[in-house]
Amino acid sequence: MTTMTTMLTSEDAEQLRDCVAGGGVAVFPSDTVYGVCCDPDDEAAAQRLYELKGRPSRRPAAVMFFSLEPALRALGESLQLAERRALQALLPGPVTLLLENRGAQFTAACRSDPATLGLRVPWLPEGLHALCSISDPVMQTSANLSGEPDARTLQDVPAALREGADLALDGGTLPGIPSTVIDLREYEQSGSWYVLREGALATDAVGELLAQAR
Repeated sequence: MTTMTTMLTSEDAEQLRDCVAGGGVAVFPSDTVYGVCCDPDDEAAAQRLYELKGRPSRRPAAVMFFSLEPALRALGESLQLAERRALQALLPGPVTLLLENRGAQFTAACRSDPATLGLRVPWLPEGLHALCSISDPVMQTSANLSGEPDARTLQDVPAALREGADLALDGGTLPGIPSTVIDLREYEQSGSWYVLREGALATDAVGELLAQAR
């Protein structure tokens, strides 16, 4: 599948960082589809994001870091050894990892299930690499109306959502396949893992990467 990425700049990254830090909602490109994001601890911003999407408040959202090291630092001692190895094997990549939220972090993103953290660290192509300079996490979900198709281009993002956000960054045409969702909540204890939604990374590839990490 051909993708065409518009080169983002350090100024774009700074705008996104400032928007989220100021309580705003932003539309942005990732390694999979367009997302919409806010501060993962800001309940008012999270509520606004959900309203723009028409997303039921009981549904969780993921927490995205734009590079792996800030994620490992933020999770710190709450990560167990096998989990840390799994993260290092799978991330950055087009996956969402479900982990035990032992530190009870990211209260707005995890409000529907405080015991579980959905973690994303995208593998950003060169054109989007400027976003890697953002060290703070964001609460993110796909930039579509709830239940509607994912957005491959900024123009695919519904106008009400795009115009209702405080910032919209154009990263060109993305692959358009959502992340693979992997449940690692039993991984530390038993080595068990489950693919809840196969997406951009095939289940066989997940297994190969995790086998290398053990």
